Parts: sequence; structure tokens; C-alpha cells
Amino acid sequence: MNQAVIHTTSLTRRFGSFVAVREVSFQVPRASIFGLLGPNGSGKSTLIRMLCGVLRPSDGQGSVLGIDIRRHPEAIKRRIGYMSQKFSLYADLSVTENLRFYGMIYGLNTARQREREQHVMELTGLGSYADRLAGHLSGGWKQRLALACAVIHEPEMLFLDEPTAGIDPVARRDLWDLLFTLSHQGVTMLVTTHYMDEAERCTHVGYIHLSQLIALGEPADLKALPAVMPAGTRRFEVVCADPPAALARCRKLPAVRDATLFGTALHVLVMETLPPQNLLASIAPDDSAATFRTIGPTLEDVFVLLSRQRAAGGAS
Repeated sequence: MNQAVIHTTSLTRRFGSFVAVREVSFQVPRASIFGLLGPNGSGKSTLIRMLCGVLRPSDGQGSVLGIDIRRHPEAIKRRIGYMSQKFSLYADLSVTENLRFYGMIYGLNTARQREREQHVMELTGLGSYADRLAGHLSGGWKQRLALACAVIHEPEMLFLDEPTAGIDPVARRDLWDLLFTLSHQGVTMLVTTHYMDEAERCTHVGYIHLSQLIALGEPADLKALPAVMPAGTRRFEVVCADPPAALARCRKLPAVRDATLFGTALHVLVMETLPPQNLLASIAPDDSAATFRTIGPTLEDVFVLLSRQRAAGGAS
């Protein structure tokens, strides 16, 4: 089993009477990509700030790379990299100048600086933009530069706060290819994201809801939870001529446990007592071309169902 790079036990942070993070316990294995998801205000940023040594926990314990986040927060900062959602580099400096500045911050000597500059430029493909001002880069290339600066000092752990927010799909995929490359090189990553397709790419995921971690594990294991696929149910994708009308009918059927629009189709969780042909007859009675197929749950299904369960007072 891989050694845990992050380890927390009942980690809690309060701001006065408000509890931003409540008794969060989890581990992140070495070289994994851990996806941290949750609504805005759920506690993700507060949790990351504690792990990075920026914010002291109110209660509980935690370590990053074996370093206690309470006792030695400054030691953590030297061994991690951080990439924020908002571009925070110097727009009036060139790509090379930004890399050099961050190398100086981390105390790289001249020889090591040049070696690392060459390496991260090759890794990110920034070589042809070396002399361009950072402010003149496109969104995708700005994120590449931000990643290059975050790894200039060769950190063992990388924190990325919604790194692909606001960039186009091609740039998103390219950036994820870089993250996979770093993971294969042994770098451990904790990534916050709102994109479910990105969550599916992570080796492990955690979902925070109202300051508490309510889902934790590998994507395949989470999709197999009893709350997501209850005994005696099946999940179907239904394609029909009028999905909104079909959805309205669907939600009136006692045998339907959950239903939602997914593009131009319906995703329906239904009791096995209702055969799929009968389901079609009930929700699309005048559509002889309506079809169905069996599907598995997505991580979005996992998080929605667990959130609803928690809001209704059910067990986590």
C-alpha cells in the first residue's frame, strides 16, 4: 500500500461560532490525484489552507509529507506547490522572468534554476513563449505557466484550486495530460474542481457538503454505494421526443427513485418491479420511437444522491 502523503484526523476549523470544516478525516496516497469537490462555501478552500500551513486548525490533527500542520507549517510550504484558480503571476514579466522569480523565492542556485527552467518549459511546452509577457498569453497558456511556476522547485505535493476554470476544452485536456505526467513522475496532487468529467479522471475523490466530508473513495467504489444503487433498482437512459414532459411524468411514478435530464436524454433510477417497456409506456405514451438502455451511475449521481440524503437527515 502506498504511504499516505496527506493524513488528517477529525480536522476542524471554526471562525467564531461558524464551523467551516467539521471533523474531516481522510488520506491521500502517494502519486495519486485526489479530487476534492463540493459547492461554493462548503469548506474546500479552508481545508486546503490548513493543509498548506496557512491556517491553523481549531481541532483535530493533520500532516502533509509527514510534517505536522500545527507544529511545522513553514516546513510544509517549502515542499509543496500551489496553483490558484485566478492567474496570480506577474503579467508585466516574461515567462522566463516569472520562472526565475519563483525559483529565487524557493532558493534555487543558478545552476539548478537553469536546469529546472529548461525542464518545466519542456514539460509545459512553453519554450517558444519564453520571452512573451505573461499578460499576453491566452488563458490556457497562462495556466501552463502557473503550473510551471508551481513545480519549478520540484515539490513532492501539488495543490491545485480549480486549475481549469475558465479555459477552453482543448486547453483543459492538455492541462490534465500534464497533471497525469506529473503523477507518473511521483508527484501527489490534490485538485478542486466543479467539472464532473475531471472528477472521473481522479484516482480518489472526496465530496464536502456543509463543512463535512460525506463521500470518500475511488470513483468505482463510490458508484457502488448502496445509497447510489439501492438493492432492487436499475438505472436507465431514456431517449424520447419530449424529455421535459417525460421527466414530469417520470417523477409521478412510485417506482421511480430518481430522475433527471442529462442533455437530451433522461437518466432514471427505477425499481426492478417496473419493467423498462412499462416505464416507456408510462412516460412517453405517444412516442413509439422512444428507447432505453441500461447505464451505470456517474459521480454526479453519487454526489447529488448523498447530498439529498444528508439534507433529509439520512445516514452518510
